[in-house]
Amino acid sequence: MRPISTLAAVIVFVAGGTSLAQEAATGAAPSPAPEIDACRASGLIALKERSALVKDVSLDLDSIRLIKVNSKIEDIEVKAIVIGDASIEKKTGGRAQNFLCVVGAKGKVLLTIFSDQ
Repeated sequence: MRPISTLAAVIVFVAGGTSLAQEAATGAAPSPAPEIDACRASGLIALKERSALVKDVSLDLDSIRLIKVNSKIEDIEVKAIVIGDASIEKKTGGRAQNFLCVVGAKGKVLLTIFSDQ
């Protein structure tokens, strides 16, 4: 398997086989850890760019797991992985999703994935 070399400074939103890159930003609602808040905010940005119907993303803090790591993918440092359940609120309703986020050095979100349960 070929290592991933294009993770630097992008967030990739994956759903149904498509992807979207977007720079990370800060979130609105406070979370127990800065990594969780950064992941929620970056995921919301990616989803809103993909669909104007998206209003908000909420993370189920009871299901969220923050895993601190000290690893690398090629030359890119990975500091945390956030896994759990998310709810994507749209103007016409909402739906539950699985959520995965990879955080690099200095809290930069490298990868955010939402998938149907």
